[in-house]
Amino acid sequence: MRRLITRSRTVAIVGMSADPQKASAFVASYLQHEGYRIVPVNPRGGRVLGETIYPDLASIPVPIDIVDVFRPSAEAPGFARQAVAIGARALWLQLRIVSFEAAAIAEAAGLDVVMDRCVKMEHGRFNGTLHWGGMNTEIISARKAVVGCRS
Repeated sequence: MRRLITRSRTVAIVGMSADPQKASAFVASYLQHEGYRIVPVNPRGGRVLGETIYPDLASIPVPIDIVDVFRPSAEAPGFARQAVAIGARALWLQLRIVSFEAAAIAEAAGLDVVMDRCVKMEHGRFNGTLHWGGMNTEIISARKAVVGCRS
């Protein structure tokens, strides 16, 4: 995963929402902040985060490194086929999205596959910024820190 994250620069966000409270928008905003080019994909079209929203992967005019899917598992095989067709380097299925069929399609075509992981969290874990934007790192404690030593 680390190699995939560090060598990739362009990420298609499939199921991108313009609602900043949705996970897809939060992840896209983070990736954009970290220097990645995000390419939103949603049949509704429009613009978000200063980028054109494309109706499908085939409509994207630039090469894509990672296809990051925020859609239900049942739709993942179709996106895997589209990722293969556009020559993407990897298929990434976000948290709670698992499709062994999609993984088999992508792997058979030579794509790297990640399932049931958040690209933002993995980037932050490798980059030391997991806490950015409120992600729970599970290292915060209510215990008072020992500041000095009493004699």
